[in-house]
Order: sequence, then structure tokens, then C-alpha cells
Amino acid sequence: MKVLVVGANGQIGKHLVTFIQVGDGLEARAMIRNQEQASFFEELGAETAVVDLEHDTETIAKAAEGVDAIVFTAGSGPHTGKDKTIMIDLDGAVKTIEAAKLAGVKRFVMISSFDTRREAIQAAPASFAPYVAAKHYADEWLRSSDLDYTIIHPGALTNEKGTGKVQAASEVERGEIPREDVASVITACLKNQSTVGKEFQIVTGTIPIKDAMKLI
Repeated sequence: MKVLVVGANGQIGKHLVTFIQVGDGLEARAMIRNQEQASFFEELGAETAVVDLEHDTETIAKAAEGVDAIVFTAGSGPHTGKDKTIMIDLDGAVKTIEAAKLAGVKRFVMISSFDTRREAIQAAPASFAPYVAAKHYADEWLRSSDLDYTIIHPGALTNEKGTGKVQAASEVERGEIPREDVASVITACLKNQSTVGKEFQIVTGTIPIKDAMKLI
């Protein structure tokens, strides 16, 4: 299975491409914003596609030609304004979903925010609410598509070394999770068809990731 990783140069994206390239059964194509980011992925033996998420849908679709799955791990980051949140976390996600349709790619894994329900938007601090709203509507767009989707809602992200164990369910108590473990969860989802049409929250827990994905 060849996987287009959108947002590959992010922290989760780099872990994910690494896991894909060193594991069995998967192959990565890293979608990056500029050529200067390519060397990390080329050293892993991964293909690269230089595409900005603010480009049009057709350009993103071209990057997805010939792949079997798309993982959306991109995000505008905490230091950008509301404009970039709209352009990347909402419009970029929607264009990627539409690009998947154009390219004939059915499998789509979305990395979302921990809670994107309407109530979470209303409860979020003013500075964070636009991000939650963007994720809310991107998730809604994916749910309403005909794609074989999985939506992953990770807890507070850390740079700690992964534990390989999580708690995963439609709703879990808030907690933290290493980015490395989020990447492992994505890899497990790509290899497990039972996660199609599912969405779940994940935090660090006690269940090995492969087993946790079988229980979703």
C-alpha cells in the first residue's frame, strides 16, 4: 500500500514516514511544502511531492496519483493567525478530501483535534476556538464523503518517546500522548480495515496499539 502523507514535514508526519519506510507492507510518498525539506525523506527511501496546501485541488490530486491511501497530518501550527488556520486546517483539509476523490483514492485517515464537537467550539478559549471550528467542519466534510475514512482525535501532544500503548475509544478522559505513538496508531489503522468508518480519541494508556485498534 502506497500512502501519501500530507504534512509530512511536521513532527507526526516525520515519525509516520519513518515507520512506514522501516516497516512491512506500506510505502510512503511525503507531501512537503518546499524542496529543501526533501532530504530527510529521500534518505529514508520515500518518494516526495512538493505541493503547498494553498495550491488548488487539482495540484494536490496530482500528488495523490497512484497512491492507495492519504493521511492528513497537516496543521497551521500554534504561531499562525486565524487566516492560516482557515487556509490549512479547514480549506487545505477539504481540498485534500476532494483531491482524493479526483485521484480515485478511497482510504483517508484524518488527524483531527481531541474534541471537535459543536460544544467544544463553544467551550474553547477565544484564541483556540477558530482551530476547533476548522477541525469540526473538516471532519464533517470527511464524514459526508464516500471515502473509507478514519478520524483520529489525539490528546495533548508531547515529544516524549512513544510507549506503544494507548487508551482508545469514542470518548476517553483527556490526557497526553506522544506524537510518536500517534504515528504508530496511524500505521496500525492503515493496516486494519476494521478502522474504516470509525473515529476515536486516543491518549496514553495500557493497551498495545495494535490490540487497541482491533477494539475500536
